[in-house]
Amino acid sequence: MKNFRTLFHIAEAARFEAAGRSGIYEPELYPLEGFIHCSFIEQVVPVANRLFKGQRNLVLLEFECAQLEAPVKLENLEGGEELFPHLYGVLPVSAISTVHEFDCDTHGEFSLPVALSR
Repeated sequence: MKNFRTLFHIAEAARFEAAGRSGIYEPELYPLEGFIHCSFIEQVVPVANRLFKGQRNLVLLEFECAQLEAPVKLENLEGGEELFPHLYGVLPVSAISTVHEFDCDTHGEFSLPVALSR
């Protein structure tokens, strides 16, 4: 069974840095979608390579569900069978345990940061 305690979110570094001033992180599409897309550790790389291929200046936010006030729901809103965690609220910066550098390689592909590649 998936570890439902630890979640990850891929963020633009500049947007995350700006969140440090307010104490609240929300991605650009949050006001439109009403939730924050998250991943389990085994979903991070496939999601990154599908949605962020070749993008630079990203960070990978790591946080624990126990630190969140907003609910997390497991859903697939694209019609597939794989479930993804969605945070139905903003992400307090104080809930983030680790900010990992998350750069792609010269081919635009991502891999887990060394600290997470246990």
